[in-house]
Amino acid sequence: MPNDDEAPSGGGRLLTGVAWAILLMGLWLWGREASDGAGGSSAPTTGDVAAVGRPLGVPLPPAREPLAPAGPTKVDIPSIGVSAPVVARGLDPTGAVEPPPYATPDTVGWFGTGTRPGAPGAALFVGHVDTRTEPAVFYGLSAARPGQTVRVTRTDGSVAVFTIDDVQVVSRERFDARKVYGAHRPGRAELRLITCGGTYDKKTASYSANVVVSAYLTDARGI
Repeated sequence: MPNDDEAPSGGGRLLTGVAWAILLMGLWLWGREASDGAGGSSAPTTGDVAAVGRPLGVPLPPAREPLAPAGPTKVDIPSIGVSAPVVARGLDPTGAVEPPPYATPDTVGWFGTGTRPGAPGAALFVGHVDTRTEPAVFYGLSAARPGQTVRVTRTDGSVAVFTIDDVQVVSRERFDARKVYGAHRPGRAELRLITCGGTYDKKTASYSANVVVSAYLTDARGI
């Protein structure tokens, strides 16, 4: 397993290279909009994407009112076996959002200067899909389906429960930060869970797309 500052191998399947650059540039642009108060809503991504959508006959619960802001400490996605600590990540010297450290592939990164999970807007979580030698925290993210839940434990002791309503694989060429990271409905508390997807290219050490799972707040415990 590489060290945190070790360059990844071109022969390994890593959440890095061009795919990370495209993702993080999108985050940088989105983060600047959020900081400038230029939010706004966006419809779910369309175009050059593969979408799971909502299976017929799967009812989704109503959205819950947003919670008071609190940072995340842990994320659980029972349907795909994820139970992972969360660390806040900021901007590096180039203006891109830092991914989780390579030394902790089972950790989820949260865009700490963005929306807090449970508050109005879309909170952003990013994670590795794999390392040189093994699957990482979001390896199974593409198997998530609408109707399944994501639980986020927060610093105030509460657990915000989100219901997945959309799963998409967005190509690098069609990655639109405003559509991917903008809230789907104004005033609603939402999540975005992001990792790499599509085809891995050994020559460029990058993936061709990003898996984007969207969810919205439907319950809260310990409030």
